[in-house]
Amino acid sequence: MIGKRPILFALTAIALSFPAPASAQRYPEKPIKLIVPFPPGGPMDTLARFMAQPLSERLGQSIVIENRPGAGATIGMRAVATAAPDGYTLLFGSSGSLAVAPALYGNLDYDPATSFTPVAPFSTLLQLMVVRLDIPANNVAEFVTYAKARPKQLNHGAALATPPHLLSTLFKVKAGIDSTYVPYKGSALAVSDLLGGATHWTIDGIPILAPLVKAGRLRPLAIASTQHWGEMPQIPTMAEAGYPDVALDAWTGVVAPAGTPPAVVSKLNALINGGLQGDKVKDALAKLGALPKPGSPAEFGAFIRAELPKWAYAVKIAGAKID
Repeated sequence: MIGKRPILFALTAIALSFPAPASAQRYPEKPIKLIVPFPPGGPMDTLARFMAQPLSERLGQSIVIENRPGAGATIGMRAVATAAPDGYTLLFGSSGSLAVAPALYGNLDYDPATSFTPVAPFSTLLQLMVVRLDIPANNVAEFVTYAKARPKQLNHGAALATPPHLLSTLFKVKAGIDSTYVPYKGSALAVSDLLGGATHWTIDGIPILAPLVKAGRLRPLAIASTQHWGEMPQIPTMAEAGYPDVALDAWTGVVAPAGTPPAVVSKLNALINGGLQGDKVKDALAKLGALPKPGSPAEFGAFIRAELPKWAYAVKIAGAKID
C-alpha cells in the first residue's frame, strides 16, 4: 500500500458548499452503527463508548457499538469501507487502523486512502510501557539489562498491527533485546495475559493500563509518547529514558464510508467537537490517558496524510510486515 502514495483521503470541503438533500437534513432517522475494530474492554472500545453516549444524546438517536476485532483492525475497517455511505455506519478509527495497517499489510482488499471520508478527530492517546511486578526492573535501563541477560526467555503481547504492537517491536529493535511477540485480537486480552503471568511486559494505551498502574498491579517504566501523563508526571518519557524513536502518539477519530453526504459529515463533526468542550470532559479524558483533539473533516484528513509516513517509517525500522 505504501507504493500507492500520495495518499488522498476523501475530504468534504468542496462538497460542503452544495445544498444538502432532504434525507441528509433529517439525519439521523434511525440508530447509527459505530464499528470498533477491536474487542470490548480495550482502549479503543473504552474511548468509543465515552464518545458515543453524549453524541447519541445530541443526535437524538441511539448509537450501537459493534465490536469487530481481528486481522489488525482490518475486518472492522473493511465492514465500514463496504457499507452504504448514508451516515448510519461509522468507524471509530485510530492510528492503528488508519495509519499503521496500510503500512503493515501488503494485500488489503480495500484502499485506506480512498475508501473513507474523514469525519472528526477525537483524541490523542498516550502509550505506556509496563512490566509485571515480579520483573526486577524499576526503569527502562534496568529492564533492558535484565532482558539482555535472558535472551528468548521473555515475551510481550499486544494487539496485532496496532501502535502497541509496533511500538513494542520498535523498542525491541532499538534496545537490542530478544523478546518474543505474542499477538492478540485486542488490548484487553493482552493485558489480561500479562496480569496472569503469560507475558512479561507490554506497551499499550493508558486507558486500559491506568487503573492497573494506580492499583499497583503493574509497574510503569516509561511513557511511549512525546509528553508526560498528567496523572503521573513522575513517569519518564521514552526520550528521557534514552529511546526517542519509541515516542509516537497514538490517536483516535471517526471516519465514514467514502461518499457519505457532506451535510451528514458536517453535522457529525460539529456534534463530536461540541462533546469535547468543557473541563469535565477534558478531566475525564485525562484520567484515561487521552487528550481531546477537535478539528474539522479537512483538518482530520490532512492530519491522517501527515501521519502515514511517520508510521510507515516506524514499520520499516521495526521490520514489521504482514502479507
